[in-house]
Amino acid sequence: MYKGFRSESFTAWAFMAPGLLFLAVFTFWPIIYGVPLSLTNYSVIAETNYVGLDNFTRAFQDHNFLISLWNSLVYVLIVPVIQIISILMAILVNSRIPGVKMFRAAYYIPVVTSMVAVALIWSWLLGNNGVVNYLLLKAGMISEQVSWLSTSSTALYVLMFITMWKGLGYYMMLYLAGLQGIPADLYEAARVDGAGPLRLIVHVTLPLLRPHILFCTLISVMGAIRVFDEVYILTKGGPGTSTLTSSVYIFQKGLEQFNFGYASALGLIVSVMVGALSVLVFRLNRKGGVNSY
Repeated sequence: MYKGFRSESFTAWAFMAPGLLFLAVFTFWPIIYGVPLSLTNYSVIAETNYVGLDNFTRAFQDHNFLISLWNSLVYVLIVPVIQIISILMAILVNSRIPGVKMFRAAYYIPVVTSMVAVALIWSWLLGNNGVVNYLLLKAGMISEQVSWLSTSSTALYVLMFITMWKGLGYYMMLYLAGLQGIPADLYEAARVDGAGPLRLIVHVTLPLLRPHILFCTLISVMGAIRVFDEVYILTKGGPGTSTLTSSVYIFQKGLEQFNFGYASALGLIVSVMVGALSVLVFRLNRKGGVNSY
């Protein structure tokens, strides 16, 4: 039995090895290497010197970096909205209604669509002569065309909507997997006790989906803080700094201005912020805060 256990263990490690190697090279090593790098002024084109904590001091005096942190925190506001809509969509596609498989596929299509393609489609839809302006003008909701991605007051919220639209299908599938793991007997017993559809969701579905809610909330918080693709493709952080997120600003400092030491310090600060938010999500879940929706 011991030999069999060793054989199974070896097989498991053999299957995990490529993934672990990938994580070690492209995730863990850059994080570890970023710590000493953040204490230097490394920029490829100039002599590298040790600067101590100067990069961190400079970061908290950098107006644009503080704005990017604020925009990233505003981006996190989409997390509860995504979770609520995803759970409702999962409940819908988990029911026995005609054409439910078509709905599942339709909701998941944005997830597998390239972010570049998504960005191009939305840039056409949201253009001055795009479909969105046309429909809103016809409905009388706006009096003139709006440059949704070029106006400071709307650009960030439009990007948040696009991020939410693309991610809904992914979280819906995770919640759907959780719903299909809930024994039907529990629903039958609750119905016998007189529970209606709303009480079934509140007292049976949501408590049993709690691990899924925690997981989805965590990864969506991290995704919101690290959002990059749609922002960089559609606005590059503009107009002005209205859509400048922390990832875009770090990219600009590191790969556009070659200030790798400073960019590493910014990355470490953002990593600490993500870790703090993750701890907060765990604590809210322990107190039942996540289940409130």
